This record gives sequence, structure tokens and C-alpha cells, in this order.
Amino acid sequence: MAKVTLKGNPVTTIGELPIAGSQVPDFRLVDSGLADRSLAVFAGRKKLISIVPSLDTPVCATSTIKFNKAAKQNPDLAVLIVSSDLPFAASRFCTGEKLENVATLSMMRDKNFAKDYGVLITDGPLAGITARAVVVLDENNKVLHSQLVHEITDEPDYDRALAALR
Repeated sequence: MAKVTLKGNPVTTIGELPIAGSQVPDFRLVDSGLADRSLAVFAGRKKLISIVPSLDTPVCATSTIKFNKAAKQNPDLAVLIVSSDLPFAASRFCTGEKLENVATLSMMRDKNFAKDYGVLITDGPLAGITARAVVVLDENNKVLHSQLVHEITDEPDYDRALAALR
């Protein structure tokens, strides 16, 4: 359980974000074509998982755009944007912003990802969706870097996340 804030007000999450050196649990999330996806789809690649509450917010949009630019410069990197958004909304966002280097994944079918990764908010106005976090994985799904952003309305530390990939 972690404490984060939303505009300075405390909210609670279930579980703990995976830490550097640990193996992450697999997941079942939904892609823009409504297909189930797991870590196996991205096997053999480094992965940057950007966990956001909703792409329909300015900070989530900004971080997705910035990570898309990083992915464009590193074609061997899989950038996964995980949110509570429906796949249709995520796809519409990416099309509107011309983002072609990220994979949007939705928790629409279950919340196990959010619980397993320690980001499911359990109270406050955002209860039921995720806190903001970044998890960087090597090719074998070992955590190289993780950050739970303590203030949900703040952006993640892009430099540290991208440095972990080198």
C-alpha cells in the first residue's frame, strides 16, 4: 500500500510497485483492436510501461507524447501506455496526436494489472483507476527502474526512466 496525493489530498493504492531487480507479474490487458495482450507479445524487447489514470487529462497526454518521441528514437523499445480508458478512446487520442510508437493497453476487462503493480487507487475521487507510475523492464521482464509519482498531477521523471534503458 502506498500513499499518493491528488492535488495535495492523500489517496491510497493497493500493493507495491515492482522495484528494481524484481521480476514483474504477467498481465492481461486489452489493445486498440480489442485483443488481449500479455508481456509475451513484447518478448525480447526492453519495455517502458507508463501507467496513467486517463489519456483524457493533460499530464497523461503530455507523458504519452514524450514517451512516443523516445520510442521513435529507439525502435527496439516497446512503450506501453496502460490506462483505465476504453481502447476506442485511447486509439482516438493516438490518432489525433499522430502517435505511432506506443501501444495503448486498457484495463477494461479486469483490474488485476493495477493490483499486481501496486497502482490501483482505493479511495478518493479516482478510486478504481490507477495512480501514475513508470516501470522500465529489460528484455527478460526484470525491473530496471520504477517510479510511483507521488502527486498524481505531476509528470514522471522522464530522464531517469529513459536513462535506465541505456
